[in-house]
Amino acid sequence: MPSQRPKLVNGEIYHISYRAVGDSVIFKDENDYYRGIFSCYEFNNNNPVSIWLRRKQRKAEKIKERSIVGSDPATNQAVPKRDMFVEIMAFCFMTNHIHFILKQIKEGGISNFIKKIGGYSTYLNEKYDRKGHLFNRFKAVHIKTDKQLRNAFIYVHCNPLSLIEPGWKENGIRNLGRAIKFLEEKYKWSSYFDYLGVKNFPSVTERDFLLDFMGGREGCKQVLKNWIKYKKQFKDFGDMALE
Repeated sequence: MPSQRPKLVNGEIYHISYRAVGDSVIFKDENDYYRGIFSCYEFNNNNPVSIWLRRKQRKAEKIKERSIVGSDPATNQAVPKRDMFVEIMAFCFMTNHIHFILKQIKEGGISNFIKKIGGYSTYLNEKYDRKGHLFNRFKAVHIKTDKQLRNAFIYVHCNPLSLIEPGWKENGIRNLGRAIKFLEEKYKWSSYFDYLGVKNFPSVTERDFLLDFMGGREGCKQVLKNWIKYKKQFKDFGDMALE
């Protein structure tokens, strides 16, 4: 029986997990990750979007990702401002699932955003000659308290530790320094670099609120370091831990 999702309300914040069917690998190489993250930016838009055209436009523009009206050199047409479904506050892409912290800003925004980025399956099916659905039904937790929001921020950005410390969620971290270095310097497929002030995918996320909440860049670093060092397991996270 599928778990019941909370009501998704405008102005509220949710931790979202979106996992592949059968835990199959959905990001097999660097290009897949780039395509997935690019899709999250472009498909956060109530307007029709052609990924093929937007990639062509981006290549011609050779500019930073910006959500402003401007002239597009590829087509000589205006690039309309996105009519966004959600504010993407944080994200992390893993080989077989995605985590988000989202604030819904349009009625039905989260559901429509997730539905649109599910179009990534078309790209993957064509590239790897596969068939069928790619993602399971997404899971959601309504973030109601400051503690939940802080925990969600930590949980989302600590997920990649499983790549270097298998079973760490149950058994803890063996090498603290290696774990922190991996998150701060190695793993780029999340919003964490941008929260530390290292330009990575800055246009994908809206970070001002969480940066202020977490105490700025140093606050983001410190809260993850302290949590890894002193708690070391996800047992305290309760329903934040959307596997």
